[in-house]
Amino acid sequence: MDLSYWEIKSWLTNVDYTIVGSGIVGLNCALELKQHYPKANILILEKGFLPQGASTKNAGFACFGSLSEILSDLKQHNEQEVLELIKQRQEGLKRLRETLGDIKIGYKALGGYELFSEKDNALFEDCLSKREQINQLLKPLFKADVFSLKPNTFQFKSIKENYIFNQFEGQIDTGKMMEALLKKVQVKGIKILNNVVVEEFSDNENTVNIKTNKFEFKSAKLLIATNGFASQLISETVKPARAQVLITKPIKNLRIKGTFHLDEGYYYFRNIDNRILFGGGRNLDFKTEETTQLSQTDLIQNKLETLLKTTILPNTPFQIEHRWSGIMGVGSQKKPIVKQLSNNVFCGVRLGGMGVAIGSTIGKQLADITL
Repeated sequence: MDLSYWEIKSWLTNVDYTIVGSGIVGLNCALELKQHYPKANILILEKGFLPQGASTKNAGFACFGSLSEILSDLKQHNEQEVLELIKQRQEGLKRLRETLGDIKIGYKALGGYELFSEKDNALFEDCLSKREQINQLLKPLFKADVFSLKPNTFQFKSIKENYIFNQFEGQIDTGKMMEALLKKVQVKGIKILNNVVVEEFSDNENTVNIKTNKFEFKSAKLLIATNGFASQLISETVKPARAQVLITKPIKNLRIKGTFHLDEGYYYFRNIDNRILFGGGRNLDFKTEETTQLSQTDLIQNKLETLLKTTILPNTPFQIEHRWSGIMGVGSQKKPIVKQLSNNVFCGVRLGGMGVAIGSTIGKQLADITL
């Protein structure tokens, strides 16, 4: 595409910072940079017409990990590492709420519930036996017991008669959150170009040459915030992980309120606008879901519908209105990768499915390492 003189002059000349990815990380990174350098020329490149990965496609859980997820993490990390991960998520959610305000992100402190199927005896007993240990571990952060037991008041079927309840978990409206974040960025004079794919780049000591599917230009620094798509640009250990989701049509007199985790967090659902949003099932076929393709599979979608009919809404008729997918960035470790890759190239990726919780702090950290 041949660009005009005005396009080159106004958008692609004297660029101080180029950020790849207009999701939660990229936008928060831009805001942090602008706070430090009000006169900086900051350009964000986004491959989709909306943020492409998971920032506009997630389920809107303001969470930091269910009890079984925390116990699973303790098999891969020591207690101090797990505490640091949860602290990062707690601080990230606080930062997100303070940056945008609870009303603008539709924040509701309805609590979170972990459900266990009737056959999940070993996992349920393990969680019960270690609940007090985890409450003590988290008490320095939350100043109270996080996890308690609650009876099955929502009348889910084929699950244990008690849930494990997390009083500190909430939910947000993902669309409102991203709208507010995009508006805040644009008000600051930060430019965003959509439908632009970065194909390759080279760091030449003083500048970075960037080649896209539309044009080539130079930037003083390049910051990569593409999370699940990171492996397409850099060689860090980040695997894409597709998350499939569906949502029902409005359900009259829907009583279910809150965020819910099932099967160690591999399934998750919530209420929104008198609907049930339900996602997960990646554990049914890990290899197939290790993809950047934003599509759905019959295997997972059929399983989600079956669980809706048999467990979540066993006595309530419903219809599915929409289905979609998002792409997360995961790895063998839960700790995100925030690092300098070369003189003028940096990355903040591998959010491990916790983008809502930690995206704002990873954005800040990414900005900070360039200062």
